[in-house]
Amino acid sequence: MSRISVRGFAVASATAVTTVGAVVGVAAGGQQQQGSSDPIEATAADSTLLADIPAGQQAVAQTASLTQQADVQSTAADAEARKSAEEAARKQAAKDAKAKKVAADKAAAEKLAKEREAKKKQEIASRSATRDASSFPQQASYTISEVQAMARQIVPGGQFQCFSNIVDHESTWNYKASNPSSGAYGLVQALPAGKMASAGADWQTNPATQIKWGLNYMNERYGSPCDAWSFWQANGHY
Repeated sequence: MSRISVRGFAVASATAVTTVGAVVGVAAGGQQQQGSSDPIEATAADSTLLADIPAGQQAVAQTASLTQQADVQSTAADAEARKSAEEAARKQAAKDAKAKKVAADKAAAEKLAKEREAKKKQEIASRSATRDASSFPQQASYTISEVQAMARQIVPGGQFQCFSNIVDHESTWNYKASNPSSGAYGLVQALPAGKMASAGADWQTNPATQIKWGLNYMNERYGSPCDAWSFWQANGHY
């Protein structure tokens, strides 16, 4: 059976030396050499006994040590890889969350812009007459229901009730109503009355002309008939 040098084996693997030393201790009956503190020197001193250990068993011990070291290194590598993967996943999740927030904010801003644009268009449309005053045939006189029917066709639907509220308070739909103390005249009590001539020369006798002038006045001064009505409620006039 082949033999190997104890000191050469110690140099190849400290772990294997330790294992062999344990075996030597058993072979020597648990006795340790006195006066030596160096394990390698002690092992060298017992070279005769160690030489009796078969080389195959020494190789097994060395292989077991190397295998254990490889397992430790593999476990450490796996832990590091897992840690790196978890960190990468965390960063990606944070990046995705930020991207989603940016996209949501952009969508909300676009939606708000569209709503504002739609509202603006609606307001502009509400300020436009649905039918021109000149399209109504003139009559010698008009009843209240006829005047109101004309107003419904001239004033946009969403603004008619506000317009009607003001006319109710100003003239009770009497297109010839006149205030003797101030000189205000007509459905919307224009003051001075002659201002309604900008809408038509027949402003004194044609309700449609008065309605057209009143609608334009409310739009230009207050923004809309409903805005004019809000002012009237707060101040008792407009």
